[in-house]
Amino acid sequence: MVSFVRRSGRMNASQQRAWAGQSDFVVRVPVRSSSTSIAPDADVDWTAEFGRTAPLLVEIGGGTGHAIVAHAEAHPDVDHVVFEVHEPSAASTLGRMARHGVSNVRLVVADGVEGLTVLIGPRSLTELWTFFPDPWHKARHHKRRLVTTAFADLVASRLRPSGVWRLATDWADYADAMREVLDVHPGFENAHAGWAPRWPGRPLTKFEAKGLAAGRQVFDLCYRRRG
Repeated sequence: MVSFVRRSGRMNASQQRAWAGQSDFVVRVPVRSSSTSIAPDADVDWTAEFGRTAPLLVEIGGGTGHAIVAHAEAHPDVDHVVFEVHEPSAASTLGRMARHGVSNVRLVVADGVEGLTVLIGPRSLTELWTFFPDPWHKARHHKRRLVTTAFADLVASRLRPSGVWRLATDWADYADAMREVLDVHPGFENAHAGWAPRWPGRPLTKFEAKGLAAGRQVFDLCYRRRG
């Protein structure tokens, strides 16, 4: 089962131009059933895709690419992969890449959990980011939240020893739920023994600013993969 359903939306003119002009940075994979699923036999050779062997970083739900493009620009020696189900957001990321002259990012318009499962090999990641995943506010929907023990098991299998998982949310109950899962997970250690300071590598977006303006606190977490 996919964790997200593609949120369709019409691209504006700049997004359409970016989608057409930067399509080489979009990795297309065969689907299984829904438009955001990934066929179980899909495969991507990331070394061939980037044309080099380099540390690999994945972001699930990259939005319009503020964080990943800023990091890619500052760290040209790192390869970056984004799983994003919203095509207009992916197009905005492509446009941002073009404006900043960034070429070390690849986008997969598909479900991030399936992408991590099928397309990312064991112990191949140096970092994973899950910033502001859908909080699924209603209690009966909490089972649909991304950060669960099962997902933590998957992440632990994909990170290298000492690899880093960065998380952020502006919903206090979800932040507490994340810690309930990860503080006791045998594959991880909390890098800060509590809440992490705001990571300077995550730019302040309009989305985050809106949450702060509404009085919500942003909770950062950082976990390190045990050896």
